Amino acid sequence: MASEQIAPATQSVTPAGSPAPAPPPEQCFETSRPIRTGDVDTENRLRLDGIARYLQDIGSDNLAAFGFDKSDPLWIVRRTVIEVHRPAVWPDRMHLRRWCAAHSTRWSAMRVRLTSTAGALIETEGFWIDIGADTGMPTRISDGLLESLGRTTDEHRLRWKPWLTATPPDIDDWEDHERTFHLRTTDIDPFNHVNNATYWHAVEDCLADRTDLRETPYRAVVEHLSPIFARDHVRLRTDGDDTSLSVWFLVEGEVRAVARVEKLPREKV
Repeated sequence: MASEQIAPATQSVTPAGSPAPAPPPEQCFETSRPIRTGDVDTENRLRLDGIARYLQDIGSDNLAAFGFDKSDPLWIVRRTVIEVHRPAVWPDRMHLRRWCAAHSTRWSAMRVRLTSTAGALIETEGFWIDIGADTGMPTRISDGLLESLGRTTDEHRLRWKPWLTATPPDIDDWEDHERTFHLRTTDIDPFNHVNNATYWHAVEDCLADRTDLRETPYRAVVEHLSPIFARDHVRLRTDGDDTSLSVWFLVEGEVRAVARVEKLPREKV
């Protein structure tokens, strides 16, 4: 899953999108944690929003472990990719390995591989943007962190390329394809934005009607276009076929984020 080398979710998946080999363990940041019941569904499966929280936590832990939590404390995610090859099921213990797959001077593509004692395998990648504490805008990554990121990749000119279609298809009657997504106070982060994991709550809600898409292997992607704020009224618009489901997050008719879940060919595992 080298950055920008997975087939975009709007295209058919081919073997060329297979994950790239991880660097040696000594070049990665590693941690482990138990799966807890607050992160699983009625079948004890680790939910997508639980995985998203694990990715946020290991990112913070990674920065703190190497002393970059002071120089580069704030990050927002532009895209998260989660490929579930073998699901994680409670009770179990997850082992997480994190490394940089590509970076530029203001953002980076961070890979996290999740495995478990019982044999789970989940591959992920996040497009993370460094945010200035004073400006609230993208800022240059500190020299020390850039040096650290560069140890696991030769790609130092990472560019943003959207994967998902930001405009929903033309359908005469959306009534059967829309629902309200109610926000809670606990969904809001320090930027007054909806927290990344909350978008995955919405994806899980939509997948309740498409349980076939949870059959492994599958890929789920959330791509953020602009923030959703605390008092916004969010509508979810969905469209899909036999192998995929797309979800658009709308506020007053404007698309703020897009998600897609799709089946992967079994030979990709």
